[in-house]
Amino acid sequence: MKKAIDTMQKIQIALGGLFLLIFLVTVVYQMICRYLGITAMWTEDVSMYSFIWAVFTGAGAMVHSKAHFAFTTVSDSMKDPRKKAMLQIFINIVMLIFSVLMIKYGIDAAKQFWNFKWTSIPTLNRGPTWLCIPFCGLTSSIYLLWSIYEEIQKIKKGGQA
Repeated sequence: MKKAIDTMQKIQIALGGLFLLIFLVTVVYQMICRYLGITAMWTEDVSMYSFIWAVFTGAGAMVHSKAHFAFTTVSDSMKDPRKKAMLQIFINIVMLIFSVLMIKYGIDAAKQFWNFKWTSIPTLNRGPTWLCIPFCGLTSSIYLLWSIYEEIQKIKKGGQA
């Protein structure tokens, strides 16, 4: 299972990198077009939506490597590894609740905005743009459930990894 989750994270990081690359290429293209006096209105939407996907894809992947934003003052001051694991489980449960809410409300937002059109490319719908929220929530939930499982295993082993 760990190998599958690690593979999922690598794919997610690659996907986030692809969206970041799309963002950078469109921004550079937009700069060149402005310099040359060429109108390329589509670049604003593509760069904005690819950046949104890059951020949410990366945020989900960082949950797995525990590289997300965190205050570690309390956990760093704890000496007992079992208490540290229990604190981590509590934190993961709080984050899991938030991730599940991201899934629910992300799906609601995608449904609500599904038929809204892009400003510069009216043939495209905005709904897929909003799918990044439930995608991030789903992958984060998987990573958090795995982390909770690993922390429980640590407690069973007396706090050792």
